[in-house]
Amino acid sequence: MAKRAVHRRARKILGEDPVALVWCEIHKPIPTPPEDVHRASGKKRLKPGRHWLRYIGAVVFFFVVIPMMLIDGLDRLLQGRRRRGPRAGEPQTPPEDRPAASRRGPARDRRQDPTNGIFDGDWNLAAGQLLLRWYGHSPNPKRLVMLAHDRVCIATSPRRRLSPTKADDFRTVVEFPLDQVRVEGEAGQPRGFATFRLRFTDGSWLEVGRLGEPEDADHFLRTISG
Repeated sequence: MAKRAVHRRARKILGEDPVALVWCEIHKPIPTPPEDVHRASGKKRLKPGRHWLRYIGAVVFFFVVIPMMLIDGLDRLLQGRRRRGPRAGEPQTPPEDRPAASRRGPARDRRQDPTNGIFDGDWNLAAGQLLLRWYGHSPNPKRLVMLAHDRVCIATSPRRRLSPTKADDFRTVVEFPLDQVRVEGEAGQPRGFATFRLRFTDGSWLEVGRLGEPEDADHFLRTISG
C-alpha cells in the first residue's frame, strides 16, 4: 500500500483526505493523432521517456547478443551441411512458381482498432485532449488518480523514475469537477489486468490500467463500483 509520504502529499494537494487513490498508466501505445490536431496541442510527446539503463540494455543486445546468436546459428548450419553432404538431382521450385500464399506469409485480414482501445476516438473532446497532453507534463508514465469529494485530480512526478509507494514530489497536472467526469470500473478484476475509465460528460472516455499497489487498486475499484 502507498506509504504515509504519498497520503500526506495527497492530503496537502486536495486539502482533505483522499476518498481513494491509485497509481496507473496508459497501458497501450497512444495512437497517432492527425497532424493538425497534434500541432494545435503543442506537439507534446506521445510516448513515455526511457531510462538510460534501457538504452544500455538495447546496445548490449544488438552489439553482443545478436552477433553471438548469428555466429552460433551459422556454425550449426555449416556443421549440418557437412554431415549431410550435397544432394544431387533434387528438383528446386523457383520462387516465381511457388503459390502466392506461401510468398506472402500469413494473411493479415484482421482489422485493428485505430484508437487502440484506450479512448473513444475523438481528439477534440475532453478525453482526446487529455491524451494529447498526457506525457507533456512528465516523461514518467505513472499518474496518480486521486478522488476527492468534489473532484478528480490527476498528478505526476517530474522525475523519470519514481517509487509509487514513496513518491512525495508529485503535483496535480489536471483536475475535473465531478459534474464533468465519472470514474467507472468493476471491483474484483484480476490483479495486474485491472482497468478503469474516465468518462466525461461530452461523451468521451479514456481507459487506463497497470494499476499500482494491489491494496490501493482494490480499494479504488471498490469505491468507484459501489
